[in-house]
Amino acid sequence: MNELQPLMTLLGQAESERDEALGHSQRLDAAHRAAQAQADQLLVYRGDYEARWSEHFSRQAKIELLHCYQGFIQRLTLAIEQQARVATQAGSQAAVGLAALNEAEMRVASVRKLIERRVGEQRQREERREQKQTDEFAARVAWQRLSNFGSLSAR
Repeated sequence: MNELQPLMTLLGQAESERDEALGHSQRLDAAHRAAQAQADQLLVYRGDYEARWSEHFSRQAKIELLHCYQGFIQRLTLAIEQQARVATQAGSQAAVGLAALNEAEMRVASVRKLIERRVGEQRQREERREQKQTDEFAARVAWQRLSNFGSLSAR
């Protein structure tokens, strides 16, 4: 088991890195969902705002009020576009975080597989050693019987 100690240490490190990547990926995913939710809220708000004011403008409208409305809608549209870019960037970062998590999971799986292989090799060596001891013991017993048989025949 001593020869497996470095691999066990490596496995512990790989699992720590994987856990860290998992946390990072979850934070990036949460940031992406929050940014997307905010973009969606802005779109809904703009729709509600336009509906409310279009009803108001259908009855009466002063030109100054119409200019204010158009200016606000333009700024709101810019805010929506900006938030959409933020959400897209957050989505890209979440994808990168997920790829890093997958890579860390692969490292953990690879180290585990290597440990399994080494344990199997150790088991095979032990079985061969035991078989060799059994064979040697059987040969000694057989040799001893032949020797005893030979000494009985010589009498």
